[in-house]
Amino acid sequence: MTDFVDGTAFNYEQGQRARKLFAAVVLAALDDAIADDKKYGNGPDQIARWARSRDGREVLSCAGIDPNERVVSGLMEFVSKGVRTSVALSREESERRNAALLAQQAEAA
Repeated sequence: MTDFVDGTAFNYEQGQRARKLFAAVVLAALDDAIADDKKYGNGPDQIARWARSRDGREVLSCAGIDPNERVVSGLMEFVSKGVRTSVALSREESERRNAALLAQQAEAA
């Protein structure tokens, strides 16, 4: 018997890894725009310019994000809040865990 590796599963995993890599590039672009905003006051404009550029649209697409104007507006709003991505993600994850814990406690009661 020969070992058979499902090529579809392998390709899916490769695609997921690539998507995560491009998502990391998007997060880095957001952090750069936030730094620009704090230093020069033009962060939202910078992220919008990047997101509308050919490279930005391609990176967003490869990250699994549709590069439309609604997304550009959301990126600009995120940058204008000035919260670094690592902080925002950790806070969001913390809030999600707390909500799940409260839901478990409510079910147990």
